[in-house]
Amino acid sequence: MKTQLNDPALQAALIGMAGLATAMGIGRFAFTPMLPLMQLHDLVSMKQSGYLASANYVGYLLGALLSFAFNLRPGRATQFGLAAVAASTLAMAFTSSFSLWLLLRLIAGLASAFVLVGVSGWALAILAAHGRSGWTGWVFAGVGAGILFAGGAVLVIGANDLAPAAGWIFLGAAACCVALVAAFLIQDMPSMAIDTAEVAGVDISAWRLIICYGSFGFGYIIPATFLPAAARSMIGDPTVFGWIWPLFGMAAACSTVLTSWILGNLQPRRVWACGQFVMAFGVALPSVQTTLLSIIVSAICVGGTFMVITMAGMQEARRIAAQSAPRLMAAMTAAFAAGQLIGPLTLTTANSAAEAIRRPSLFAASVLFITALALLPGARLTRETHQVPRSIKETRRQPH
Repeated sequence: MKTQLNDPALQAALIGMAGLATAMGIGRFAFTPMLPLMQLHDLVSMKQSGYLASANYVGYLLGALLSFAFNLRPGRATQFGLAAVAASTLAMAFTSSFSLWLLLRLIAGLASAFVLVGVSGWALAILAAHGRSGWTGWVFAGVGAGILFAGGAVLVIGANDLAPAAGWIFLGAAACCVALVAAFLIQDMPSMAIDTAEVAGVDISAWRLIICYGSFGFGYIIPATFLPAAARSMIGDPTVFGWIWPLFGMAAACSTVLTSWILGNLQPRRVWACGQFVMAFGVALPSVQTTLLSIIVSAICVGGTFMVITMAGMQEARRIAAQSAPRLMAAMTAAFAAGQLIGPLTLTTANSAAEAIRRPSLFAASVLFITALALLPGARLTRETHQVPRSIKETRRQPH
């Protein structure tokens, strides 16, 4: 079957990928590779970095709660969020005020939540409507691609001894380009109206998703925030420690595509549980052995599963909530944001990045392991609409 550039499914996949790359790779996670560079120029202390990370997580929580409360159409939420990500990222370069940095990181986090919920509701609905749900992995690969892009850009900037402001300007300009494309090309389908009445009757299955997704947020955030800084504490050369975050992003980008291809027969909740088991190992590893090798393995384990879990979680929300899925996605994202907020707030007394990783990692890994077990009851093999078609003939039978 031929695919043309004006195919709505292809456009949704590409715009969704670029939107998540911008919102998450830049709006949420650009601070992670920028942190060691900012520390190298004595712009922030370890304590201040914890507060800046927490401000972004607070914003992410607020964005998820607002998405749940106001029921914005997914496309409109995506457009607004991308514009705010671009503006707040650019503004980081033009001030040295720590208070303003806190505000800007909060805005970037809020906007990122709007985009994640918006893209998940908008792109996945279009792909399902056109029989292309197997492309979901490409949409969520955008997060890893964005992390790889931001990490690679900061690596080049650090290797050339440029100021951190250059990094914020470059990343902000890239975000502006994506926001402009989204402003002209994203349109909501009439069927994307959200039925708020359905959400009121959330059952135990939905609550299980919300709680487990919150524990996922708590579990992954320590390595996701401090792995590059921990690598810097062992190796001072930015051309070496700077590779940790691009490696994290590369694992994230490849993981969703490979998972959609290899594990197409598994129910999303089972994929989610398997991902959390692997993540639990990766989170615990640096607390047992803090070496460069353990940090690399941790980056691969965590980076290779955190977007698989996100993708599977959003797919499972669509499976059990149908028309009201965007609100369930928003509730899950709020729980995730609340979980990840706890981590950095407990790290403001840490004296080093290595200490910041070691102390809470075992507990976080335990939480991930226990909630992964909670996801398994009722999970089963399935061939539902979100899955990759098993043959060309089956693909041709699907509606276009």
